[in-house]
Amino acid sequence: MAKLSAINKNNKRIKMSEKFSEKRKKLKKIVMDKKLSLEERFKAQQKLSKLPRNSAKNRIMNRCQITGRPHGVYRKLKISRIALRQLGLEGKIPGMVKSSW
Repeated sequence: MAKLSAINKNNKRIKMSEKFSEKRKKLKKIVMDKKLSLEERFKAQQKLSKLPRNSAKNRIMNRCQITGRPHGVYRKLKISRIALRQLGLEGKIPGMVKSSW
């Protein structure tokens, strides 16, 4: 089980990312537009840098929904490899059986 503070910090980042996503998208569009003047683009870049760092999408960590483990997480399932194996052994995942030879 991961530290509760790390899980809460990541959840806070997710909420903040959703809150500022539209604003970030608009500012990035202005910054990347070559037709606008350099001064306008620079102002947009400054506004973008004033936004909280945790509102950036790439600061979010993929964590297991069950244990909160940050590594070895399957993106589709949002479960770590260890939790997936445990659920498979318990028979809670249809079609998944323990390997034996």
